[in-house]
Order: sequence, then structure tokens, then C-alpha cells
Amino acid sequence: MMRIFLFLATNIAIMVVLSITLSLLGFEGYMDAQGINLDIPALLVFCAVFGFGGSFISLAISKWMAKRSTGAQVIEQPANETERWLLMTVERQAQQAGIGMPEVAIFPSPSPNAFATGMNRNKALVAVSAGLLNNMSRDEVEAVLGHEIAHVANGDMITLTLIQGVLNTFVMFLSRVIGHFVDRVILKNDRGHGIGYYVTMIAAEILLGILAAMIVMWFSRKREFRADEGGAKLSDRNKMISALEALKRASGQEALPDQLAAFGIAGGIGSGIKRLFMSHPPLDERIAALKAMQ
Repeated sequence: MMRIFLFLATNIAIMVVLSITLSLLGFEGYMDAQGINLDIPALLVFCAVFGFGGSFISLAISKWMAKRSTGAQVIEQPANETERWLLMTVERQAQQAGIGMPEVAIFPSPSPNAFATGMNRNKALVAVSAGLLNNMSRDEVEAVLGHEIAHVANGDMITLTLIQGVLNTFVMFLSRVIGHFVDRVILKNDRGHGIGYYVTMIAAEILLGILAAMIVMWFSRKREFRADEGGAKLSDRNKMISALEALKRASGQEALPDQLAAFGIAGGIGSGIKRLFMSHPPLDERIAALKAMQ
């Protein structure tokens, strides 16, 4: 889903910039109080501050990033009957879900797509693609909107931010511990941190970041089932099933490139290790879960 991709991309970019800036400004002296041992408590606090900081900055600018990167145009005054229907449907579902009226936007994409984002459940953004409006019935679009409203009402972006903050903290912390160990114990460097520390730290940060992404994707897949259930309650179970079946037909006809797979509401199709990086469960599993729902 687009909200997951945008959040992760923004978070990674912020963490990289923070890490480089801290190294250049010499703020990593906290690690080396006596030239030999790490100041573990200080390091953990430091990483937590910047780990959660990067995550919450990502959340704070998520709406702005989403609009800029997708070209989404917020509907201020409806220009046609379709836009009026969109606003009325989102307003009704938001009231049912007990959240404030989100901004509603349309972005130019031929593929059926939608996302919701924002740091405040009462001031979120819900956006749909032109392809979604052109290729789905209103009942199916209503179900997709319900799915996105459910994400907002469930507080998925806030929960994701907290999980990402914890993971950021431990990625920063462990990568620096590993770098220090290699530099001091293996390379026998006892005069500040040498090139071995920085190379090892960056490599460890990349590897641990990949493992962290797997955890975030696992969380995303679990939340999709809950959002499908919410969409079914805000519209109708049969409408939600029909919407997922329409997405399945569309994904079979025109699959997104791998690098864009996370953008689609339907998610990508993966097997083996690739499945670990899927933001969505397979559509067949989601449809089966809805059919089994009481």
C-alpha cells in the first residue's frame, strides 16, 4: 500500500541523513567514554531519541510527502458528480468510524489504487487514483474507501510509527555496538574510531534495516486483514469481496514493477523470501478471510 511505502521511504531517508550528520559533527563521542568501553546507557538513550525522532518526523510530513510524490489533488470544491459522491461517501464513513472528516484527493494513475495517511486520525488524507474510479463500480470504490477509513480509525499509522521507532532505535544501537566491537577487538584500534568502525557500522545498519523492514511488512500484512474487515463493516462484506476480486483481475492484467509493488492497494504477489517483504497478504487469502467472517 502506498502509505506504507511512503512512510518507510521517508523514514529511511531521514535516518540516513541523521546518521551521516551525527558522524560529521562528531556527536558519537558518547560511545567512547574511556577509549575502550561503550557507554551503553547513554548510547541507548541517544539512539532512542533519534530513532523515534526520525519515525515521528516521517509521520508528521506523511501527508505532504504523499501529495508531492503522487500528484494528489485535494478536492476543495467538487467539480463534478463523482467528486461530490466521493466527499459524501468519505464523510459518511468517517462519521460511522468516529473520526474527523479527512481530506479527500484524487491522483493521476491508470492503476486501481488508494491510500490513507496522516499523523492525526481526525486530520487524515484519503486519496484514490483515477484508475480506481474508472475501472471499479461505485460499490467497489465505496468498499475501498471503507478499507482506507478503517486504517485511519484503527490508528495504523501511529502504531506503525511506534514500531518503526523501536526498530530504528535498535538498528542504530546494534550497528554501533557491532562497529565498535570490530574496530576495537578485531582490528585492535585503540585510538578513537577508525575506518573499520564506520564501514562496519554502515554495513550493519543496512543489514539490520532490511531485517527491520521484514518486521514492518509483517505488521502491515496483519493490519490489512483488519482493515478489510473494517471496510466490510463500513460498506458491505460482498462489496469488499467484489473490490478485492476486481483488484485481483487488475493485478493479473497489468502487474506493477517490483519497485512499485508496495504502492498498490492490492500489494504484490510473492513467494519464498520475497513474501517476507510483501506489504499485503495475497488477495486470495484476504478474500477467504472475508468470506469466513461472521
